[in-house]
Amino acid sequence: MEAISVNNLSKEYASGKKALDNVSISVSTGEIFSLLGPNGAGKSTLINILTTFLKPTSGLVSVLGHDVITEQNSVRADISCVAQKVSIDDHLSLRENMLFQSRLHKLDRMTATKRMDALIAAFLLKEYEKHKVTAYSGGVKRRLDIAMSMMSYPKILFLDEPTAGMDIESRKAMWEVIKTIKTQFGTTVFLTTHYLEEADMLSDTVCIMKDGHELVQDTPEHLREHTRKNIVRIDLDNPEKQQEIVTQILNLPFVKGIRQEQNTIYANTYDAKKDFYTLNQFLSDKRIYYSSIGVVIPSLDDIFLSLTRKNEGGVRYANL
Repeated sequence: MEAISVNNLSKEYASGKKALDNVSISVSTGEIFSLLGPNGAGKSTLINILTTFLKPTSGLVSVLGHDVITEQNSVRADISCVAQKVSIDDHLSLRENMLFQSRLHKLDRMTATKRMDALIAAFLLKEYEKHKVTAYSGGVKRRLDIAMSMMSYPKILFLDEPTAGMDIESRKAMWEVIKTIKTQFGTTVFLTTHYLEEADMLSDTVCIMKDGHELVQDTPEHLREHTRKNIVRIDLDNPEKQQEIVTQILNLPFVKGIRQEQNTIYANTYDAKKDFYTLNQFLSDKRIYYSSIGVVIPSLDDIFLSLTRKNEGGVRYANL
C-alpha cells in the first residue's frame, strides 16, 4: 500500500523558477524513505508540498490516500514534520514539552502520559528527565524534538536532515531512534539527508534528485547492482611476486585493466560477478595465494556522484 503517491508533479514559482519538473515517486507504508540531492535539487519544495505548506502547479499528489490540495486537513491529521531547527521550549521540562504537544492534539491526560512514557523509553530519554533542557546536547534536544512530534502517533513522520551538525556518536544514537520509529511504532519515515552513509544504513528506498527531477528511486541494493563497477579485488599473501602476478592476470581475455596498491590488485573486468569465479579458479590453478578475493561493491556515494554528475539531461532511472 502506498503511503505517498506523487505523479507528474511540477512546481513553478511566480518568478518563473521551476523547482520541480514532472516528478513521480512512490513511498510504501511502513518504510524508511530517504530523499537525497545536491542543494537546489527540489527536496525542500517537495516536502513542503507533501506536508501541504505549498500547492503544486500541476500533477497529482496524495498522502495516505488524501489529495494534498482538496483534503489538506485529512493529510495534516495523520502526519508530523520535524524541521532542521529544533522547536522545543528551553523554559519547560522534558515532560512539559511533550505534554504541551499532546494538548495541541487534544489528547486526554491518561493517553498523553502513556505515550510520553513509551516515547521517553524508546528514545532513550529517561536519564535526562532530571536535567534542565538548557543543559541538553544538540543530539538529545533533537531526540526530544522528534519525540514531541511523535506524541500524535502520526502515520507518516517527515524528518528534514535529522542528524545535521551532530557528532558521529549522536548520529548513531539518532539512527537507532529512527529505526525504532519504524519498528516499534509502525510509522512511515520520509527523511532528507546529506549523509549518504546514513541513507544507506537506514533506508528501504532511496530517491536521488537533481535540478527538480528524480534521477532514480530504488532500494540501496538494486542501486548498487545498477552502478556496479565490474572490479575484482585481490589481496595477495605474497606481495614480492605482485608484478609477476599482475602480468599473468593482464593476459586473461576478460581483464580490461589493472590498478595496484600495496598487497592489493584491482582487476577491471567485463562482468565482475561472472569473472570473479573464473579469476578465482585461475589463481587456484596457478597456485597464486591470496588472503581474500571479492567483487568491489559501489557505495551509495559512488551511486550519488555517478548519477548527479553524468545525468545532465535529466535522464531518469526510476524503478530499476
